[in-house]
Amino acid sequence: MGRGKIEIRRIENKTTRQVTFAKRRAGLLKKTHELAVLCDAQIGLIIFSSSGKIFDYCSQSSSMQEIIRKYHSHKGNQTVEHNEQEQLQNELRRIRRETCNLQLSVQQYTANDLNNMRLEDFDQMEQQLECSINKVRARKFELMQQQMDNLRRKEKMLQDENNQIYHLIKQQHMAMGHQQAGVSKPEEAQHVLEQFPFYGEEQPSSVLQLATLPTPFQPYRLQPTQPNLQDFLQPSNYGE
Repeated sequence: MGRGKIEIRRIENKTTRQVTFAKRRAGLLKKTHELAVLCDAQIGLIIFSSSGKIFDYCSQSSSMQEIIRKYHSHKGNQTVEHNEQEQLQNELRRIRRETCNLQLSVQQYTANDLNNMRLEDFDQMEQQLECSINKVRARKFELMQQQMDNLRRKEKMLQDENNQIYHLIKQQHMAMGHQQAGVSKPEEAQHVLEQFPFYGEEQPSSVLQLATLPTPFQPYRLQPTQPNLQDFLQPSNYGE
């Protein structure tokens, strides 16, 4: 059975497309080499893959630049190539001329070569130098102003920190004063409590304990007021 004819269209599967590209690229390069060797043909082949990679082949009897030059020659692109070279030459001459002028200007501004200058040239250079000095001074003043602003902000920050530290120290001193005042008040309360008879002792829990406690006062004595009780307490009545 022969191979079936496939439809020539873009392969949607990326992996299959890469595999097919690698296989057919190798076959194309092989066929190109065979054609160049068998027929003594000058062949230049350039291939760009979908990812941007380049593959080329050139017959051994020539070079890629020679083949491209021959291609432009046969296509009538000689005028375009000549114009491009002329444009490159003109651009090169312009760059060299500007470089020379810049070197002369640098030598003049550094006062290394002033022999070929005229009076008008000196006046123009003086004006340019004054303009440059004014720009330098303006930039210098701007930088100094920025530094002064930064120093003012830093000074304000330090002043705020100093005020915060001062308030913290003041609060600590006030707290210490309150603590010292709190120590003196309990001493006064203790002096007041010492005036009471039960201070420092266990408090009586009942009337009996209260009766047994010593008292600094003299106990009251019963004074007989009735006549019969006075007669009873007299010693002469005991002998009877």
